[in-house]
Amino acid sequence: MAIGSGLGAQLGISAESSYGTFVAPAKFLEFTKESLVLKKTTAQSAGIAANRLMALSARRVVTQREAAGSVDMEVTNKGMGVPLQALMGTTVTPVQQAATAAYLQTHTLADTAGKSLTIQKGVPLTSGTVTDKTFVGCKITSAEFSCEVGQMLTASFEIDGKDCDEGQTLAAASYPSMSPFHFGQMAVKTGSFGTEVARDGVRKVSVKIERPMAVDRFYAGQAGLKKEPISNDQVKVTGSVEMDYVDAVLDDLHTSDAATSFVLEFVGPLIAATHFETFRIVLPAIRFDEGPPTVDGFGVVKPTLNFTALFDGTNQPKIEYMSTDITL
Repeated sequence: MAIGSGLGAQLGISAESSYGTFVAPAKFLEFTKESLVLKKTTAQSAGIAANRLMALSARRVVTQREAAGSVDMEVTNKGMGVPLQALMGTTVTPVQQAATAAYLQTHTLADTAGKSLTIQKGVPLTSGTVTDKTFVGCKITSAEFSCEVGQMLTASFEIDGKDCDEGQTLAAASYPSMSPFHFGQMAVKTGSFGTEVARDGVRKVSVKIERPMAVDRFYAGQAGLKKEPISNDQVKVTGSVEMDYVDAVLDDLHTSDAATSFVLEFVGPLIAATHFETFRIVLPAIRFDEGPPTVDGFGVVKPTLNFTALFDGTNQPKIEYMSTDITL
């Protein structure tokens, strides 16, 4: 029997073989909060009948069903491959590094057609009984990664789903031994693509990846459920850098509006040989939109520079993830 509060909750995930087709959870995510819910559209008959003062309960119908919400979590050294693949779009197979226990996943930006998830959450009643809510056809529409002084690297995933199925069996949760990436492992680098150098003074960074999709594909003959959302706009990647004003490198890039490659990198403990646990976001071209330094008192000047990532004509944005995960 589970604890009758959020302490007894669980969240399982699997990649689907086809949109909206249930796949039993194969991995369980340690999350900090979630807001996945069923959204239904109802219609009420408005027919007039003599002396009827209220609408008939029997004449209310559900015309559409879908799901939506978000999942927040700490980014850990294991188990992140499935959501990263659903976000970035490339079909990824972890590549073993030499003959070691280290495996590299390279999630390069691509279309997300065919990349959907089954997400099953267990919600405890106060009695300790855990109820099942299984969300099928889940597409990640955006994700934001953020880390600041003294904190963990966190991720927040926005999700659009096809339906909520409460008739599945709640999977038994199991968790590997894992640890989170954190500020003490963080580096921010800029410069020419492939030869970026570390920047000093950075206190906080966030990167947001948005995947605009047509999420309203409700058609006749689909029993009130949507077909798989499809991309309907260019991918938007934005972010911000909060820093002490230790040098003018990023400020000068804002002034000139010149492009620079940008790397947000977390390097953890050694796995084997020269291979370390790693989470790395690579944006081959960003331009700073605003955030020149201003003086608002006696303290250290702390500009916040906002940027937009763009295509450099050759290299796509990517997320590199080094772990001991043999499969996603």
